[in-house]
Amino acid sequence: MGLLSSHRINFFLKTIMKKMERKWEDLSKDILVNVLGRVGMESLLLDVPFVCKSWYKASREPQCWEHLIFPSYIKPDEIWEEECPDRGFAERLAMTYQENLSVFAFVKFIVNRSCGNATTIKLPGYCPEEALEYIANECPKLKILDLGSHNSNAIIPKFIIKWKNLEMLTLGKFYLKEILPQIGLHCNNFTWLSAPYNYFGKDEASALVASLPRIKYLDLQDGGFEKEALVMILQGCKQLVHLDIRNCLGFCDDDVEILELASHIPAFMCEGSTEIPEPYSLQERRLYPELFCDKINHDDCVHDLNFDFDDPFEDL
Repeated sequence: MGLLSSHRINFFLKTIMKKMERKWEDLSKDILVNVLGRVGMESLLLDVPFVCKSWYKASREPQCWEHLIFPSYIKPDEIWEEECPDRGFAERLAMTYQENLSVFAFVKFIVNRSCGNATTIKLPGYCPEEALEYIANECPKLKILDLGSHNSNAIIPKFIIKWKNLEMLTLGKFYLKEILPQIGLHCNNFTWLSAPYNYFGKDEASALVASLPRIKYLDLQDGGFEKEALVMILQGCKQLVHLDIRNCLGFCDDDVEILELASHIPAFMCEGSTEIPEPYSLQERRLYPELFCDKINHDDCVHDLNFDFDDPFEDL
């Protein structure tokens, strides 16, 4: 569902009213709520309520808050990039709520607006565990969950049981072996897993095939694979219609065996994937230590990163 700006919404509604020759107060609330539910969180929170009373009332309807796409950053001081698209929203939030703003308080405030009707949530970065727990308890209708960046996956397995309608999950690195079995047990409608930057060895591939043999969509780009693990996935997940393994390490994008096994997948992408290069770069070792566990030299890492593992506060 596309997001519309408040200006486009205003123009759209005025056009409707002009054609219908009716007043604002006569506009069906169902139509207004349907439109306002598409404007996005920033406009719905900081623009729409101040247009007029009817818009304010409509903006408080739970149906407007079914799709909760949080900005990546809630606080401006967490944003390093000057051109970050979330900077404007974060600065407006800071001006509105000043020092009282916290990530958990903001997530709780927004989730409460949905009154349990949220079906889509993309979390902000640095989301505390208490916010994840609150979402697990208050969003039973959740279908799509994006854990965002800089968030821990460690506590997700114990919450999966509460999201029986979950269809799509986007998560960061680690804890795949713990998360996948819970999805297989409790989420009968699950079809899409997005887990970029993850390492897939035989254990992870076995967990995926055993837990989600009927998975249809997999986004695993920029990850690390043992070739045997990728073969296991291709042989075990026979209902795949979409597999993205571009820019991965561990196999070559022109590998004949891989291409033949994936030939039945309508949307198969593996461009840019390559075997582990020689000599191994330090960056690649740090990204996928599982592939280089016997190659990592601690002293090299320390020298390259210019890290001081002594007490950083001893001179303060």
